[in-house]
Amino acid sequence: MKRIFFIFILCLSLMTVLSACTKANSPKKSDIATEKSPAPDVSVVSIANGSTLKLSDLKGKVVLLNFWATWCPPCREEIPSMMKLNGFMAGKPFQMVAISIDEGGKQSIESFFKETGFSLPTYLDESGASSKSYGVTGVPETFIIDKQGVLIKKIIGGAAWDSPESVAFIEGLMK
Repeated sequence: MKRIFFIFILCLSLMTVLSACTKANSPKKSDIATEKSPAPDVSVVSIANGSTLKLSDLKGKVVLLNFWATWCPPCREEIPSMMKLNGFMAGKPFQMVAISIDEGGKQSIESFFKETGFSLPTYLDESGASSKSYGVTGVPETFIIDKQGVLIKKIIGGAAWDSPESVAFIEGLMK
């Protein structure tokens, strides 16, 4: 009986310590991006050339900020429509920022693109700060940011980015 009580107390103590670490590492609800609020400024690194992109440098452009992974079936399904949208928006005040959360980093993403023929303006955030700032709970998750840097819309799950409705919505934000 004493042994069971000791194990119970030990488990309770361990749970208290672990839950404290989880709370300390989680962003406060007030620190997470919300619609109609300024978009958090994050820095990510391009897999194409290693340059750093700061979201605040994109003011004046509508930004489609997408969190994705190569192993995610809904992400794979939406990539062709994202590629088409990016093509439609060429030369317009628009920037697609696809942030991969793949643990394999640049090599796994480049292999995936080579294997599938897909291509996106892809960035890495090895620290995970951007996904924390946006409160990402899974992939794909997309955030539409207007020209003033305000988060307009959060979309959880895949979307048809080349649909007439999606294109019209993004073009409407450019005006």
